[in-house]
Amino acid sequence: MTSAFVQIHLFAAARAAVGAATVEAAPGSLGDLLTGLEARYPSFVAVRPRCSFLVDGLAVHGDPSEVLVGAGSTVDVLPPFAGG
Repeated sequence: MTSAFVQIHLFAAARAAVGAATVEAAPGSLGDLLTGLEARYPSFVAVRPRCSFLVDGLAVHGDPSEVLVGAGSTVDVLPPFAGG
């Protein structure tokens, strides 16, 4: 059975901003999902511009509002990672 939601996995600074490793959202455009995260977790607003995104393991390039994310999909939110 496919989930009716999108699983959003958050890493590093994105996880810290949201306070959770995974959250669920309703399907829609990636832009709408990210705007929803900003509304629910205001500290995510500062982190979002530095992030890259994967939808079902594929890198997103271009306008997030043009990327549709269906029910049962996974979005990974990846801020820049520090380290050597």
